[in-house]
Amino acid sequence: MNDKPVQKKMGVVQLTILTMVNMMGSGIIMLPTKLAQIGTISILSWIVTAGGATILAYCFAKLGRYSRNAGGMGGYAEYAFGKSGSFMANYTYILSLGIANIAIAISAVGYGLTLFDIDTSGMSNGPLIVGGLAIATMWLATVLNFGGASITGKIGSITVWGVIAPVLGICIIGWFWFSPSTWTAAWNPHDLGFFKAVSSSIAMTLWAFLGLESASANSDAVENPEKNVPIAVMGGTLGAAVMYILSTNVVAGIVNHEELAASNGPFGLAFAHMFNPTVGRIITALMVIACFGSLLGWQFTIAEVARSMAKVGQLPKIFNHVTKAGAPIIGMCIITGLQTLLSFFTMSPSLAEQFEVLVNLAVITNLIPYLLSMGAVKILQKRSGVPSSKARVVNVLAFIAALYSLYSLFTAGEQAMMGGALVTFFGWTLFGVLAPRLLDGRQSDNDKVHEEIEKAKQSPSGLNPASA
Repeated sequence: MNDKPVQKKMGVVQLTILTMVNMMGSGIIMLPTKLAQIGTISILSWIVTAGGATILAYCFAKLGRYSRNAGGMGGYAEYAFGKSGSFMANYTYILSLGIANIAIAISAVGYGLTLFDIDTSGMSNGPLIVGGLAIATMWLATVLNFGGASITGKIGSITVWGVIAPVLGICIIGWFWFSPSTWTAAWNPHDLGFFKAVSSSIAMTLWAFLGLESASANSDAVENPEKNVPIAVMGGTLGAAVMYILSTNVVAGIVNHEELAASNGPFGLAFAHMFNPTVGRIITALMVIACFGSLLGWQFTIAEVARSMAKVGQLPKIFNHVTKAGAPIIGMCIITGLQTLLSFFTMSPSLAEQFEVLVNLAVITNLIPYLLSMGAVKILQKRSGVPSSKARVVNVLAFIAALYSLYSLFTAGEQAMMGGALVTFFGWTLFGVLAPRLLDGRQSDNDKVHEEIEKAKQSPSGLNPASA
């Protein structure tokens, strides 16, 4: 008797933990510095962002159940906005990934400079040095991916703990060094108005949650997914929010405001205050390794997403070329070349300023597919035959999530909005160039291709660049 082995499925607790781990990572490591420049009043931004991110995550969990083979945000957008909506969702998403990877490289450089006690802030060519090191880091990650994805994913799954372990440690033991007076002294150092103070760090806090849309990617391996996936996604998002809020605020209560706001390696600095400089250096080294491991996986993943888009004509065919090892080398080199140009355009007097510019631009471009996906919720529910009584609640939540996304766009600032608008408008022009290829009927199985794109987003690292 040949009985096939039954695959054991995850319970809701396991999926909740997996969701938290997938969301947390390198997106957090520079946040204590950026939030310190605003003040500990940024805890209010965390609360607003946690609420908005949780609603978004819940809506994406529902979208995943309504259309199992839609293939992620591009697939959702196609149901409501056609091929142009699908293209714009995938196009802006890949832009967001590319920009986010530059920010990860900047984070790695910042912690690396701190590790070796190099201060570029007083150097006239400091921005050029930082930018050059970030570009070199990205190209190194790209070249190391030429051998294929077999090892890259394994590296990323290990190195991510170089970020998660210190953050978890701060949350648990950091309270022994926490000073309420240090924290309160940094409440609102620039005397900003309430609305401006809260809005100033919305985009920065949302950065840490990017990737929440992929939290329901494991629904096939979950017990009772209809019930457990939304619970796990919301629980994981709220759990990550608690970790983010605790870690950044504990650091703000350990290190004084001026020192923290000027640091290129805030978590290493906090551990140096807690123990000694040697421990601080070890933590800093771990975070450098974690950032590079994340960058390594996501440089490959971006090229894979581009390759999947090229299969349906959403990008030029050159992105579809792979080597015998299965590596899309040409696509990786083109993408890294574009990242190099953007790195030069975003150079700033300080590393933290360049990081902020990149984060804001990454958030702007990532919110476009969020908005398109939320706009597709109602039609997807209708096509899935969801009863109106059940659909009403999700429709309301999707509308609230869309309003939150628009608010986040507004808070990112004029410069980021201008840059995001320009690249988005260029996307419509690019779609016009590619439209004959997309609309001539040759792509008869778009659902499968969208599914390929979604799988590419999960491989090889399986994590979001802001949180891997």
